[in-house]
Amino acid sequence: MEDKMIQVNHLVKVFGEDRVVDDISFHVDSREFMTILGPSGCGKTTTLRMIGGFEAPTEGDILFEGKSITHVPPYERPVNTIFQRYALFTHLNIFENIAFGLRIKKTDESEIKRRVARMLELVNLNGFEKRAVSSLSGGQQQRIAIARALVNEPKVLLLDEPLGALDLKLRKEMQIELKYMQQDLGITFIYVTHDQEEALTMSNRIIVMNHGRIQQIGTPQDIYNEPANAFVADFIGESNLIPGVMKEDYWVAFAGRTFPCLDAGFSQNEPVDVVIRPEDIDLVAPAEGLLRGIVDSALFKGVHYEMVVLVDGREWLVHSTDLAPEDSEVGLRITPDDIHIMKKSVSPVHESTPFKEAEEADVYA
Repeated sequence: MEDKMIQVNHLVKVFGEDRVVDDISFHVDSREFMTILGPSGCGKTTTLRMIGGFEAPTEGDILFEGKSITHVPPYERPVNTIFQRYALFTHLNIFENIAFGLRIKKTDESEIKRRVARMLELVNLNGFEKRAVSSLSGGQQQRIAIARALVNEPKVLLLDEPLGALDLKLRKEMQIELKYMQQDLGITFIYVTHDQEEALTMSNRIIVMNHGRIQQIGTPQDIYNEPANAFVADFIGESNLIPGVMKEDYWVAFAGRTFPCLDAGFSQNEPVDVVIRPEDIDLVAPAEGLLRGIVDSALFKGVHYEMVVLVDGREWLVHSTDLAPEDSEVGLRITPDDIHIMKKSVSPVHESTPFKEAEEADVYA
């Protein structure tokens, strides 16, 4: 049986005439690293703030271990929050920044020293106790903010884009460190980000949001390999999204050809969206490909070449470690396992199913 730490039931948040969060429901298991992912304005931070108690829901309920905390003030909830701006106290040294919450609770001094020492060891900042906050780098300040939150031993840690202010290299390092910390401490993490790679790297499960609604909930593998709709396919990684027609089970027509696939359960001749990831396309000799095209552009991206191939006037994005020169003719080989079929019109939102019409899934600016 699932050990549900947090349950969100039919949560709604309205600001003026804007329905920022629109009837969402999900749960987060104990010790899980759950990420809420979506573009700016999708409602992910508002959702996190409602779980933390910083915003009151317009409708709906939030449960912690089966008991409602919807009307419980933030300081009485068993959660701590780390925001993108770390809000460290510049007039206090590192030790006192970390110990601040414990002093508010009037924790015994020996216990404060023990916990702060453990946190400094956890974030690899031993010996920094007496340093000023202003002497730290951005990555070090981020670690202190994490230590200050974790020293209170919360059952749930809420993180609102905490790595957003870091440079790319440091952000990637901290992604790994945060994941290790979460596993080591056994604390439930609810993490908000707009960075798809970050979500795929760190999470046990991902909630993809857009326009205040949940688009899909699943493991990183599920989200990437089996997107529920056109928005998820386009937002998570890069993809070729092509209109098609499901001729019958296991056969789909697109790009002027009929291809075998692994999908079934569609009506005959049902219009569908076809997703093919660029790394799943093999470039072969023209005579060996089911499709033929001309390489329009080729860019070196470090670990692969990114090529755009024109096939009957449509651009196909292809990632390959082998370079096909611009203006050369190539064949595109696509296997049944590389083809992912999505319904154009789908059922209402709930976990583990497709969620909403692709036409509704435009990114908020």
